[in-house]
Amino acid sequence: MATDQYHEPIELLDEKTRDITRVIKSVMEEFEAVDWYNQRMSATKDKEVYDILKHNRDEELEHAAMGIEWLRRQLPELDEELRENLFKEGPIGHHDDEGEDDEGNKSLNIGKLKR
Repeated sequence: MATDQYHEPIELLDEKTRDITRVIKSVMEEFEAVDWYNQRMSATKDKEVYDILKHNRDEELEHAAMGIEWLRRQLPELDEELRENLFKEGPIGHHDDEGEDDEGNKSLNIGKLKR
């Protein structure tokens, strides 16, 4: 078993944590493949080659989406972030001023953890 993907001793990690790591790594690999196919699609002049590469790229996107959905179901915090940030209009990354102090500086809201 490859243990170089873990940052903690594997014997300290439960099976769910190891599965989450497996899926995160898989999603990363799927997006890496998407990038490769995008580059190849951009470089080719042949329409048939382009169509094949696009088909392959789209398959990788499907695989990545499946992994993200599994992760969403396992990690409630990810579910919350995805619901808050995906499929919204307006600027990406724009959040309400919840995390800012009176001077507009970003805060970690550590005080909220005490409540």
